[in-house]
Amino acid sequence: MPSRDDQIFAERLAEAAGAAIRPLFRGNWAEEQKTDTSFVTEADRAAEAAMRAIIESERPGDGIIGEEYGTRNEGAGRQWVLDPIDGTTSFIAGRPIFGTLIALVQDGWPVIGVIDQPVARERWVGRIGHGTTFNGQPARVRTCKDLGTAVLGTTTPHQFTGDEVDAFMGLAKSVAERKIIYGGDCYNYGLVASGHVDLVCEAGLKLHDFAALVPVVEGAGGTMSDWQGNPLDAASDGRVLALGDPARLEDVLEAMG
Repeated sequence: MPSRDDQIFAERLAEAAGAAIRPLFRGNWAEEQKTDTSFVTEADRAAEAAMRAIIESERPGDGIIGEEYGTRNEGAGRQWVLDPIDGTTSFIAGRPIFGTLIALVQDGWPVIGVIDQPVARERWVGRIGHGTTFNGQPARVRTCKDLGTAVLGTTTPHQFTGDEVDAFMGLAKSVAERKIIYGGDCYNYGLVASGHVDLVCEAGLKLHDFAALVPVVEGAGGTMSDWQGNPLDAASDGRVLALGDPARLEDVLEAMG
């Protein structure tokens, strides 16, 4: 099980990333498009480099899986999974709804997660076996008695392809039309943990996109799964559901067909 020291260490990583990101927000920085067509900026790279330097110095036996600089100590049982800016498009557009994601994955399972919004200085922290906090105070999901009243979030409908489009549209038709929000990336999952959003549905995510979210949402009383209702681990296929009220999972899976 992860320790309190591991959690403190994860928050130190968030502080280092935020210190690299804040001076560049709405400023002048370089950007480029990667081979997968996503964008990367100077801030993404600076933030990951800052976190990796701390891990390599103080936890040299641990592994690192980073979006920008790849994997280190691939066979380690403990892996720090880093997404320096989840929501780079929002960062580029000057919208403070991106976040730094930090996870500790133990033997393939996420056990610590941090969602850090460095501009608004909002931070969700989850650790398996302990309650999630938002800026140091307990965070809690809300109940949802019926999908028809749920607030549904997703980053963009363009992420869905093939049969995924039909599955998402089936879910979208089950909630109130004017309660669907687009954009937000990891920030939406923090809002689930704090009881403002009921449901998030995504596809095409990589481990660095979702590992940190699991302890945060589940530590607040929610649940995260793949589209078959299975728990998320390092081998999951990147199709992700987050629910504030676990009682609605069967309703969601039914709506998605």
